[in-house]
Amino acid sequence: MSLQIPHHQKANGNTGATKAVILVGGASRGTRFRPLSLDVPKPLFDVAGHPIIWHCLTAISKVPSIHEVYLIGYYEEHVFRDFIKDSSSEFPDLSIKYLREYQALGTAGGLYHFRDAILKGRPENIFVLNSDVCCSFPLNEMLQLTHERRAEAVILGTRVSEDAASNFGCIVSDSHTRRVLHYVEKPESYISNLINCGVYLFRADVLFPSIRTAIQRRADRPRLGSYRSSENLASSYMFDEEDTQKNEVIRLEQDILGEMADTNLFFVYETKDFWRQIKTAGSAIPANALYLQKAQQSGSSELAAPSANIKAPVFIHPTANVHPTAVLGPNVSIGPRVTIGPGVRIKESIVLEDAEVKHDACILYSIIGWGSRVGAWARVEGTPTPVTSHNTSIIKNGVKVQAITILGKECGVGDEVRVQNCICLPFKDLKRDVSNEVIM
Repeated sequence: MSLQIPHHQKANGNTGATKAVILVGGASRGTRFRPLSLDVPKPLFDVAGHPIIWHCLTAISKVPSIHEVYLIGYYEEHVFRDFIKDSSSEFPDLSIKYLREYQALGTAGGLYHFRDAILKGRPENIFVLNSDVCCSFPLNEMLQLTHERRAEAVILGTRVSEDAASNFGCIVSDSHTRRVLHYVEKPESYISNLINCGVYLFRADVLFPSIRTAIQRRADRPRLGSYRSSENLASSYMFDEEDTQKNEVIRLEQDILGEMADTNLFFVYETKDFWRQIKTAGSAIPANALYLQKAQQSGSSELAAPSANIKAPVFIHPTANVHPTAVLGPNVSIGPRVTIGPGVRIKESIVLEDAEVKHDACILYSIIGWGSRVGAWARVEGTPTPVTSHNTSIIKNGVKVQAITILGKECGVGDEVRVQNCICLPFKDLKRDVSNEVIM
């Protein structure tokens, strides 16, 4: 099943063209983006005034050879219907389709499952972007490196601190040629502080044979036994061994990239620009800041004009009502139909649609959920974390707590109440001071 927005192709022949795939994942038992993901899928959560995947599409639209984009995931089709409709108007040169996996197949498994659709028109190169990364997406530069080196694959890399590197895929490369010599996903010991950014460019005639080889390698590996999940037991006899192999989860990071390092045609493009994962709900705050700063540098007309009360960069939706005495910024996003009262101070925060912040309240390093209400003289705050840090938790009294305060949908904070370093699930009313808690 797929959702397709019709569009007029620039050219009938697509040979030599480039296609793009955005991996959007799906609803699962993962809790890292809660409570925000209880009400909106993470790829559609607004950061700097736009859904996370909009930032990916914006970068893709700047690559002249790309005319087709696939979103691959296992959310239901209706989830992306409105987004695709809106995006097809905003990016008229892109044909955007959603391809739904029947189950979670892994970052490579989903690509392989839809290989016929992706290969239609014989594209030469395929970009693959994880939707949950925040960066400047230097796609044209990666494409140029591919042509210069006649590369079969290019991975986007960046440098992080040595103690953070083992949380990511690590790349060992030749500093002169930029060839990838070795790749290890989340190594147990330090091998490099050059890490995988989750953005790839593959030659189409190399990517799918590599995945097929990984599937065969998995199938040939001795196993003690293979059992289906309980809901599939009744129909298990309807499948043959080939189907069983197809159902295996295959991941680019663990199953493909390490093998590609042996080809001598795998290269890394190292970005010096910003990069951030958007894994936890709290990581939306630094991502919001980075995207707003990028918009400011590019002279975006979407941002509010700086003034005595607007400390740039600040995004204010046109339908929001902000009192002229409120002081906003830096790095603040105000969503649709938000009401901000007199004397309010907001810094390093996201206020989502239909929320209300009453007079003289203060919001710092926080996310205010849809339709939530913050009372007069209330204080909702998180703890500042360094921009270079890739963590959004801190240690308080020997316990790891969230550094960003997050109010879920339709929460209420009473007048003069202070909320610090808390995650508040939807529909809760806070009538007393709370800190370092998960309010359920």
